[in-house]
Amino acid sequence: MTTFADLGLSQKVLSAVTDAGYTIPTPIQAGAIPPALQRRDICGIAQTGTGKTASFVLPMLTLLEKGRARARMPRTLILEPTRELAAQVAENFEKYGKNHKLNIALLIGGVSFEEQDRKLERGADVLICTPGRLLDHCERGKLLMTGVEIFVIDEADRMLDMGFIPDIERIAKMIPFTRQTLFFSATMPPEIQKLADRFLQNPERVEVAPPSSTAKTVTQRLVAANKKDYEKRAALRDLIRAEEGELKNAIIFCNRKKDVADLFRSLERHGFSVGALHGDMDQRSRTNMLAGFKDNQITLLVASDVAARGLDIPDVSHVFNFDVPIHAEDYVHRIGRTGRAGRSGKAFTLVTKADTKYLDAIEKLIGQSIEWMSGDLSALPASEESQDEPRSRGRDKDRDRRKGGRKAEPRRAEAAPVIEEIEVQTEVREPRRSENRPAPQPRNERPRSRDNDRPRPANDDQQRRRNHYRDHDDGPTPVGFGDDIPAFMLIVANAKA
Repeated sequence: MTTFADLGLSQKVLSAVTDAGYTIPTPIQAGAIPPALQRRDICGIAQTGTGKTASFVLPMLTLLEKGRARARMPRTLILEPTRELAAQVAENFEKYGKNHKLNIALLIGGVSFEEQDRKLERGADVLICTPGRLLDHCERGKLLMTGVEIFVIDEADRMLDMGFIPDIERIAKMIPFTRQTLFFSATMPPEIQKLADRFLQNPERVEVAPPSSTAKTVTQRLVAANKKDYEKRAALRDLIRAEEGELKNAIIFCNRKKDVADLFRSLERHGFSVGALHGDMDQRSRTNMLAGFKDNQITLLVASDVAARGLDIPDVSHVFNFDVPIHAEDYVHRIGRTGRAGRSGKAFTLVTKADTKYLDAIEKLIGQSIEWMSGDLSALPASEESQDEPRSRGRDKDRDRRKGGRKAEPRRAEAAPVIEEIEVQTEVREPRRSENRPAPQPRNERPRSRDNDRPRPANDDQQRRRNHYRDHDDGPTPVGFGDDIPAFMLIVANAKA
């Protein structure tokens, strides 16, 4: 049987691994560490909870024993998609590198730049960061990446799928082409693999499990639930109470941050020991919440997918999917929080009738059907959809009426002429006349209109306003001069002149 001593690691690293209580490497570690020590590029694929982090931490510690970092020129770079994963990798370096005198810099959001700058000025042997904060430091002129020897992209599929592709490309151009690049991920779909190949040169592919497979130590069950929030929350509470005898702690996953907050408040009102974790929380709150969960101060942790990737909480007994994940790969990562390191675990997923397409995608991805608990969706009341539909239609009608729907159209049509009249009156408002400007005198020589016996207004402004109204009476357009003939046309011409 292969041991860590057979992998070529240094004596300092072996001593730290032994002190941590490990003697036999996992399959991904046994397959990735030897080629990594040979400076080869690696694409490692293994299901979550199999020790991928140690697969690049241990060989990096051995390779970093030779050499020394210079100020603002890190020797190695590790990119992580979330702050929690970056902090977790830093903890692994501290645990396994306790016999090394290495400077480790952690660059993540939510921490002041000044503190991070002081670490960079001392020289960083290991730089662990998220892409955004790394680029911020580079743009501030605080980093020079030409000394990077090893480039690690952890959770590669998540990094590329979350929109970090442009950032990673920018970072890769800053690093020497002769670098060693390591990719590690739990899932590697074909489209993501094509993108990953752009960063690897003749890689050693280490695949110890089928892509997107789930651990056999995790018992998976589906629970039919109504789509109404209060009924769904009640079903979750009943499920938690039913598992109370075996439940030590659990992570409850929601798709949206708002649902995390709502579910957290609901469970807290019902007397559960519960905490919340999502991306909008500040870094100190997220760190304290994770620490409280790891120390068993909190039994239930309601979280978004920020807690689904790579978090090393070794003894989680249960995972509850309050929402079926939209992306099938996220299901693999979620339930991978339990059943780690050979332990047994349970994963329950609440499924509504609207989640069937997401469930089909999950079962297709993992290559197996998940067993239902206490009946499938057909066991739900048939009146669920019919009760919601009339109410939603009523709301739609009220919304249409408020926004000007079909019933509002006649009222809007009647109001149109009034609006038009107001606009006309606004346009012909009498202009202000200067006090020093004399009023125009009436012209008595102008003839009266043939079709109107009333005398002409003495003011020219009133005459122009009257003509303006006449032009807007929507009547037939007069031909020539119409009924009004200008006065100069009536002057008799002198033939002798």
